Amino acid sequence: MIVATTPHTENPLLRGDGFPPFDQIQVSHVEPAVTQLLQELSQALETLEQSLTPTWDGLVEPLERLGDRLGWTWGIISHLTGVKNSPELRQAYERVQPQVVEFYTRMGQSRPIYEGFKAIAASPEFKEMTPARQRIVTAAIRNAEHSGVSLSGEAKERFNAIQLELAELSTQFSNNLLDATKAFRLKLTQPEEVAGLPPSLLALAAQTARQDGEETATPAQGPWHITLDFPSFGPFMQYSQRRDLREQVYRAYISRASSGEWDNRPILERILALRLEEATLLGFETYAELSLASKMADSVASVETLLEELRQASYAAAARELEELQAFAAAQGAPEAKELQHWDIAYWAERQREALFAFNDEELRPYFPLPQVLDGLFSLVQRLFGVTVVPADGQAPVWHPDVRFFAILDENNLTIAHFYLDPYSRPAEKRGGAWMDDCLGRAKYRYQGEWRTRLPVAYLVCNQTPPVDGQPSLMTFTEVETLFHEFGHGLHHMLTQVDEAGAAGINNVEWDAVELPSQFMENWCYHRPTLFGMARHYETGDPLPEHYYEKLVAARTYRAGSALLRQLHFSVLDLELHHRYRPDGNETPQQVRDRLAQTTTILPPLAEDAFLCSFGHIFAGGYAAGYYSYLWAEVLSADAFAAFEEVGLEDEAAIRALGRRYRDTVLALGGSRPPMEVFKAFRGREPMTAPLLRHRGLL
Repeated sequence: MIVATTPHTENPLLRGDGFPPFDQIQVSHVEPAVTQLLQELSQALETLEQSLTPTWDGLVEPLERLGDRLGWTWGIISHLTGVKNSPELRQAYERVQPQVVEFYTRMGQSRPIYEGFKAIAASPEFKEMTPARQRIVTAAIRNAEHSGVSLSGEAKERFNAIQLELAELSTQFSNNLLDATKAFRLKLTQPEEVAGLPPSLLALAAQTARQDGEETATPAQGPWHITLDFPSFGPFMQYSQRRDLREQVYRAYISRASSGEWDNRPILERILALRLEEATLLGFETYAELSLASKMADSVASVETLLEELRQASYAAAARELEELQAFAAAQGAPEAKELQHWDIAYWAERQREALFAFNDEELRPYFPLPQVLDGLFSLVQRLFGVTVVPADGQAPVWHPDVRFFAILDENNLTIAHFYLDPYSRPAEKRGGAWMDDCLGRAKYRYQGEWRTRLPVAYLVCNQTPPVDGQPSLMTFTEVETLFHEFGHGLHHMLTQVDEAGAAGINNVEWDAVELPSQFMENWCYHRPTLFGMARHYETGDPLPEHYYEKLVAARTYRAGSALLRQLHFSVLDLELHHRYRPDGNETPQQVRDRLAQTTTILPPLAEDAFLCSFGHIFAGGYAAGYYSYLWAEVLSADAFAAFEEVGLEDEAAIRALGRRYRDTVLALGGSRPPMEVFKAFRGREPMTAPLLRHRGLL
């Protein structure tokens, strides 16, 4: 959508439309672009407030254009802080962030706009509007109320100060975590120090050493540098035979950002205090109640009921799994077997899995080179949803040479969406984890008297093992699942059929339903035709041997109780911190965690375990009082996949028909309908928890 502004040919961040010009953007563009843009938009907002009419055309459309204009510029800058972080960009971002927060707060608290939306909702025309438009209007009223539109005087000033401080603290939390992760190096020089490490990790560790200045480092001779970035940390914990080194790396990992210049403890405590104060100002008892007011779950009690049901299903299983692991380690003659420590679990679990299923993660890597995995993923999407993914490299600038660009075509070969894929770990400049973000959202808008549809564009970002020594990126099966997960989010954004920007794709979708399409896609990694369609040895071209497929399926529920309990621990902790914890109470956040760990962990956290200092989802992401969403949405996604199981996963015609229905409901309707309504349109009934427990092997 386009707002008429003065031409900005010289500053690429002021272009305001189309693919981001990543090849032209410099850090020096950030401050002047944001400053100038906010001046123009502030003027445009004042004009709108004075001249609006309470109709769709007279209020909603011009307001959307205004927000869209800022979203384009600020979205690019925020994206770059995640994938191309540098001290210079960080400083520029921190200097302009307060102005951006102030403008969003000013827009959210506009009384004329709030009254305009209320007038629309009360008008006879409202009943004639599409469900999408009705939901957009209703959400706008609620969002304004949650933005403090009804506050005045000191309360309003305090609320606005809180918004500003929270934004700055969130950025600081994220930067501290990135810096603390990046700072650690374990330099190994002796063959006995790398005993047990697979060739892929030795190659990555030697490559890291070369990047750190050890020019002669090789996989065979070293030196080898181990980092806390997951493609290095994860395999090291699984395979290193040196228990003392595993302990050293584990202790470094769990204490990230918990001391010195990067200490996140005071930051997270301040965030929790400010969130509670914010909620109180808005008339809520707790921040969790404020958070849930815009989610699918209707109360904290209903979330806790689900979490307790799942805890009871997983706790005994997790306890049994630890006993079995100890018995296994004892049978192998491990002196530590009687008292396995945290740094032993991943190592012995991988040995036990090798013994039970006769394979390990590393054996599978050669069968999952990224290009083939993409082919398999795109083939699945074509079969299920009737869309074709084609390379479009070169059609849009990118921020790093490794980034790919793709187009999605419909049944008539018309382009309906694009996406960027940034697959590899770059610990020096890119934050950890994996995510999907929207670059451009689908929208229908008037331009010079004509109606146009802007196509959605997504960012898909992973942190998988990079190509090493001339080999392609050879993926672990977990990395394959992660890619499918993020692509599911991308499909939700890209296959929407909603033309109203405010409800297209993931916009206006309740947060605890937003993981449905992503988790749904993970199930297909175990679907036989899908797996064999992508799993071939990168050198020989041989397909994945049949016995590996059978073992993968059998191993899917290996230690499922422990995996589910881990998710529950995070979910319960998040909810407790945002619902019952009090900054002036008699418990610190760490003590809250230790108390909850008694019923949500089998092996209690170590005294120095500062997990909260790296819990970016809730302190630097959108999951505050919402981490439970992963499990809430997994109930939906498991039940949605069960529909495909019921028609028969080998029945291509039935799968295709059901895939189209899923596309036309879950993916197409976006935020235009309540998520329960969307789910029932696909499934024909409300969701049940049984498929989730069955898929996790806990029934």
